[in-house]
Parts: sequence; C-alpha cells; structure tokens
Amino acid sequence: MLEEVERWLATRSWSVTDRPLHRILAAKQRTGQSVSVVLPALNEEETVADIVAVIRHDLVEQVPLVDEIVVIDSGSTDRTSAVAAAAGARVVHRDGILPRVPAVPGKGEVLWRSLLVTRGDVICFIDADLREFSSDFVTGIVGPLLTEPDVQLVKAMYDRPLGGAAGQGGRVTELMARPLLNMHWPRLAGFVQPLGGEYAARRSLLEQLPFPVGYGVELGMLVDALHLVGLDALAQVDVGVRKHRHQDGQALGRMAAAIYRTAQLRLARGHLVRPLLTQFERGEDGFEPRTYSVDTEERPPMTEIAEYAARKVA
Repeated sequence: MLEEVERWLATRSWSVTDRPLHRILAAKQRTGQSVSVVLPALNEEETVADIVAVIRHDLVEQVPLVDEIVVIDSGSTDRTSAVAAAAGARVVHRDGILPRVPAVPGKGEVLWRSLLVTRGDVICFIDADLREFSSDFVTGIVGPLLTEPDVQLVKAMYDRPLGGAAGQGGRVTELMARPLLNMHWPRLAGFVQPLGGEYAARRSLLEQLPFPVGYGVELGMLVDALHLVGLDALAQVDVGVRKHRHQDGQALGRMAAAIYRTAQLRLARGHLVRPLLTQFERGEDGFEPRTYSVDTEERPPMTEIAEYAARKVA
C-alpha cells in the first residue's frame, strides 16, 4: 500500500466512538454551521419512515444536531412520500426542483437537485432502504465536518452482511470499484466503502462538483473531490453494520457498467466505442438478449446553475 495511504488511514480513518455527541454539538454551536440530512427515495415505503423517525427523535428532538430532514422522492409509485412526511420529513418531489431542466432517472440526479432545496452548510446523504437504522450513521459522518475544519467529505464505512454471511455485501465494490480505484486512483485505495450511499460533505465542496446522474455518482464524487481538495480533506468513519435490500446479479451488472463508464470518462474524458451493455435472460425460446445504455450523463457543478446563484444571493 502507498505510504501516503497508510498515513491517511492512521489520521483520517475514525470510529463513531471517537467523537461523543456532546463534542459534536459543542462544535456545531461554536462554528454556527447548519446540517441538512437528505434521503433520496424511490419506492421505499417499507423503510424510509423508520429512518426519518430515528433521525428526528435522536438528532432533532433529543439534541439539536440536524436542522432539516429532506426526502427527495424521485418518482415513487407507492406511499413513500406520505409515510416520510408523517414521520417528520420535508418531502420534495424531484420533478418540482429546477423544472426547466427535465429530470432523468438516477440517484445522482436526485442528489444534485437536493442542493437547490436544502439550506445546510453540511449535507448528509443517507440511503432510504436501510434496515435497523441507527443515528450513529449521521453523527459518525457529520462529526468530523463540524470538529475538523480541514475535512471536506466523510464517507461511512461498515460491514455489509449478505444472506447471513459477514462482509459479503458490496459485490460491485469488490469486483469493479476497488480494482478501478487501486489501479487508477491508488490514493483512494484506503476507502473501505467507496460506493456507500452514506456520506456527508460541505456544501462549499458539493456545489463545485459535477454529478453523474446514475449509479456512478459516488465514485465520480470521490475521484473529483480528490482532485479538487486533496486526500487529507477526505475521511471515513466506522459506523458498524449496514443492512439493506440487495439487488440481483443483473442489476449489479448494470450498476458496474455505469461505474466503469464514470471512471472511463474521468480517465480520458472521451467516449466508449459502444456505451451499451448486453445481458441475457432465459425466455421461452432460450436465452434472450437485453441491451441497456450505460452512457453516463452528468450534471454540471451547481455553481453554474443560475437559479442556485440567485438563491444564494437572496
């Protein structure tokens, strides 16, 4: 491992227990920073309300750490919006944010638009499909941003069990993202969960980054942040165990293709000869091909959006 990465692991890799809540709150009061928690959600009525309720109880009502909880509904057809609102979140629909730019499907699209409807100096992203959720996920990744002025982005790290086996989740991470990072961006090799959906960052950083609209958003953000602010401005915090819904192999294949495409664009800023992925499913007449586009659209840094600039002035 690179000597720089070993040093980074010793100085920028923490546990949630390293910062007691009273210390985090004192830092928030001293610096005057506000905190927004954003949950991107698509058909997550089974889990989103519990997550919102835990954050609201522990970090809004019990202690004043979180200033707003915002669920961005990206087109749910179930009761995601209703149960999230009932649990205490402010629910905003993706298509109602920046309507002059037609929305496209994808997690990165929702995260990008969330910058326009949140106010926090620190923005904490939490996936909406987590089970047995603990508010440690929020305090763990927000804490360093409030207590360490040089830190710009913090990712959660955790165990990801699969089918009862510890550490077997995160298949796309191990088969695609980790090899890419180790070979092309070795300074990022110390991140345990580079694709994890739980991370927090300063608004001042997020508004300068382009956002891949789909599954490549986490890898793209990590690589771009490295180039913009350097390795020592990035950190990770161990928050324990992450339990969530796992996707099937074909969905993971499409995710891996989008992540590779995101990496390829950052390596060459060029174009794939064939930005498509063909997979196979057994049908009545044998295996049938299904072809999906993996050409990764990206949204520009939010500082280039006139409506965002106007909101900051107001």
